[in-house]
Amino acid sequence: MKAMIAGLSLLLLSGCASTGQTPWSALTSSASCGQLSSDQQLSLNLADDMANDGKLHASLANLQSLPDNLADVRLRKAKVYRLLGRSEAEPLYRSLLGSCLAAEAEHGLGQLAAARSDNGLAQAHLQRAARLAPTDEKIRNDLGVVYLNQLRVEDARFEFLTAMELKQSDTLAAQNLVTLLIYQDDWSRAAELVSRLGLSPAQVTEAQARAEKLKTPTRPGSTAAAQVAAVTPSTLQ
Repeated sequence: MKAMIAGLSLLLLSGCASTGQTPWSALTSSASCGQLSSDQQLSLNLADDMANDGKLHASLANLQSLPDNLADVRLRKAKVYRLLGRSEAEPLYRSLLGSCLAAEAEHGLGQLAAARSDNGLAQAHLQRAARLAPTDEKIRNDLGVVYLNQLRVEDARFEFLTAMELKQSDTLAAQNLVTLLIYQDDWSRAAELVSRLGLSPAQVTEAQARAEKLKTPTRPGSTAAAQVAAVTPSTLQ
């Protein structure tokens, strides 16, 4: 067994996140899903690039130059606020429910609930998101993470496999599946998956660490979800 663990280690998982603006608690107008102008799309793309480079504050500054009623702008702001741990994220996501970005809104609310270790609420939001956008691999992966945090292993496996088949170039769900397999002490399948996908030694080490945390009894007031938090976060795209 030790030899197999060592072999895995030589071959993952990283794993399911004041502005000067009008208070978002007062944001009640419906979001517009109309097409953006070329200048607005350029500003949105710039904000995305900055966020993906980890420049969240700069990304937010660029978004603040765009109209608040645009659904795409609200979604980007909600994601940046979520990654910054700001309370403005939730009302922004809620303002998108029932809009053309309802699936993304449910996804974001699910991520917020998961970050609070509220797996029941996270599951409800992510299940609705999956019904609205069943082929979104990030939603399926994050739903799998919530199931895994609840130790609903077979449900988690189903979602990870679905996400993997939907986007084979994205190894995030595969990384989470490695954690699940190590949690089950299924080292042979974990090793096969790591080898087939070419996952890195650092990813394997992280997968093993998260699997061990899942096996550790939680302290009073804590949950497995809290111990395995931040298995995703999803990207801003």
